Amino acid sequence: MLTWDDISNWGRRASDTGAPAPAKLHRDIMLEASIAHEQVDVLYQPLIEPASGRIVGAEALARSPVVADAQLLFARAAAGGLAERLSRLVQRKALRNAAVWEGPLKELGLSINLLPADVSRPHYDRWLLDEISASGIDPARVTVEITESALLLNHEEVAERLSRLRETGIRIAVDDFGTGYASLAYLTSLPLDAIKIDRGLVADIVGGERDRIVVRAMIHLARELELKVVVEGVETTGQLALLAEWGCDLYQGFLGAGPLTQEELSRFVAASNAELVV
Repeated sequence: MLTWDDISNWGRRASDTGAPAPAKLHRDIMLEASIAHEQVDVLYQPLIEPASGRIVGAEALARSPVVADAQLLFARAAAGGLAERLSRLVQRKALRNAAVWEGPLKELGLSINLLPADVSRPHYDRWLLDEISASGIDPARVTVEITESALLLNHEEVAERLSRLRETGIRIAVDDFGTGYASLAYLTSLPLDAIKIDRGLVADIVGGERDRIVVRAMIHLARELELKVVVEGVETTGQLALLAEWGCDLYQGFLGAGPLTQEELSRFVAASNAELVV
């Protein structure tokens, strides 16, 4: 197993010989070491009710000292054959952290992101259920978020795995809804509980008539199908007012809070709860 000392010594040797280590190889080694030593942090972005301001859950997001941006982190992990290890590490850490939350976080829901390869991998559902059992968290507190691209792979097998997860109380949400091509087709054929409307669709709902029509129609459709609606990327009070008027269930975005450490999340929820009491 690589250690941080191994990496540092390797880098110094390359520098001393005048032959600098290839940047990509160095990054890959650093990333592999960070995963092996579980030196990948989990941050949490709150899920907030638009009308009341009550925080009901948080989405777990990966952060690494090697690659700061989460999307780039997973892209680099995939290129290096490390995506499965990284994904499982983040899911495991998030579940075990949330299982022992106390105080203002005790009843908070947890959303975890699944890669397309996760849900298409045989026996993944069994692995996740084993991890949930080992952590001690109530499955009813857990929501798994999948992207549209995941639903296009082995559709029937994916549907069966999601059904097995859902039977235990786990909720299923489609992330980045509205950015792909098969959205409407799988709303009626898969065991879903919620859709997450992509941030790109809500950016101009205040000033753009077409954007307002599309997002309002999505929310109405989800309501008719008895699905919860979460909206990402809410940054202004104008956006929030419209979403609350249209019946959006939850929102995420910098208007509420960006990704927080566990300690920051606890303080944020406590402060929010205090305001609700007042």
